[in-house]
Amino acid sequence: MTSARGSAPPALTVQTVLYGHSLEEVRRWVVGVANAVRVERARGVVGPVSLRIGDSSPGRTLSQLQVEQMCEEFEPWGVIGVAYEHFEANLGSAGGHNRLFELDGAPYFLILNPDAMASPFLLGELLAAAQDTTVGIAEARQLPLEHPKAYDLRTGDTSWASGAGCLVRSEVFAQLGGYDAESFFLYCDDVDLSWRVRLAGFRVVLQPSARIFHDKRLDLDAVVVSGEAELYYSAEAALMLAWKYSRPDLVDEWLEHFLTSPMHQWVDAANAFTKRRSEGTLPAPIDPEGRVAQFFGMHFARHRYSYSD
Repeated sequence: MTSARGSAPPALTVQTVLYGHSLEEVRRWVVGVANAVRVERARGVVGPVSLRIGDSSPGRTLSQLQVEQMCEEFEPWGVIGVAYEHFEANLGSAGGHNRLFELDGAPYFLILNPDAMASPFLLGELLAAAQDTTVGIAEARQLPLEHPKAYDLRTGDTSWASGAGCLVRSEVFAQLGGYDAESFFLYCDDVDLSWRVRLAGFRVVLQPSARIFHDKRLDLDAVVVSGEAELYYSAEAALMLAWKYSRPDLVDEWLEHFLTSPMHQWVDAANAFTKRRSEGTLPAPIDPEGRVAQFFGMHFARHRYSYSD
């Protein structure tokens, strides 16, 4: 990817939200991003890059001195600054990224999970996809477990982009008011954002040549390992997504499924959703024609394959 003739390569912000991560994990993330910046700055395909780290952990993960040392260490690589904010509250993924977005005015920002590592050419490949002004979000391919959702092999168009690693056009994000942090605390915030981006007339694409290593693992039955928080919040988010995208039939079906489950996380999520519904604090339903929302079982896109089947 090269910038248009005579124009400067675009500036970029890379941001992540921590919760309970160690200093070693944060440093690994920063080194991976800084190396990608170094490579792409040398190629002249990316302009100034700043890093934004938000922290929802109970205590600070980084001291001011450690942040200053990172700034000094990686400035020669092309990183113009490392900003760190301890939120003093758990804002969740959506709320944390919304807060970080307010700190910068770059035309693009890359959302990258703290357990994801950037490949050397990640930034240039994502920016290449974003050169098409119809693209609102460009998603990276995850390794070693590629997400199985379908995408158009010619255009890259896909139902939604994973927030584990995706480049977002800042003006589109601002136009939509960012993530819906009131409805999606931890999961499906990326699905909802992607669908609203598409409702606004922009495309969501997967760029397979842009790669990240995402630390996801399979158990002995080839099922992705999930923690208790993921079980709870993914169930809550699925119900919220079905409600917001005008599928009351799925809300009823999934509520019954979760409430009769032996897993207490699903029961708790169903009860929390039911409470919000009775209080009238759910979001107003949108997309009644089903123009962008896709529901295939409890997936939000058609899948090309399954790791466990």
